[in-house]
Amino acid sequence: VQLVESGGGLAQPGGSLRLSCAASGFTFSIYACGWFRQAPGKEREFVAASSWNGGITYYADSVKGRFTISRDNAKNSLYLQMNSLKPEDTALYYCAKATSDFSYGSRYDQTDTYDYWGQGTQVTVSS
Repeated sequence: VQLVESGGGLAQPGGSLRLSCAASGFTFSIYACGWFRQAPGKEREFVAASSWNGGITYYADSVKGRFTISRDNAKNSLYLQMNSLKPEDTALYYCAKATSDFSYGSRYDQTDTYDYWGQGTQVTVSS
């Protein structure tokens, strides 16, 4: 299993970035996936998650209305469109594969729901 993030970089407050995650080594289309982030000195935190087909999505309150998670199963790819970026969005962003698709009661915002992680892509929001 391999997850490779890309698309991070430096953005100004109010700007946008689009993160991508290329998945390989497993049947991407049957697993839920998510995005997490970790800022220096802080714990890794949930950002967004998607069911196997993108039909169900979840967001952290801090990014709701600004970020959009999507996926293209034909391309084995997961995306995170980030708009209206704020300095507090600065972090290392990780793509993660869940242990299964989501079901009722899935703890989609918990790191132990996910069994594989990418290496991360840095997002810095600063003027």
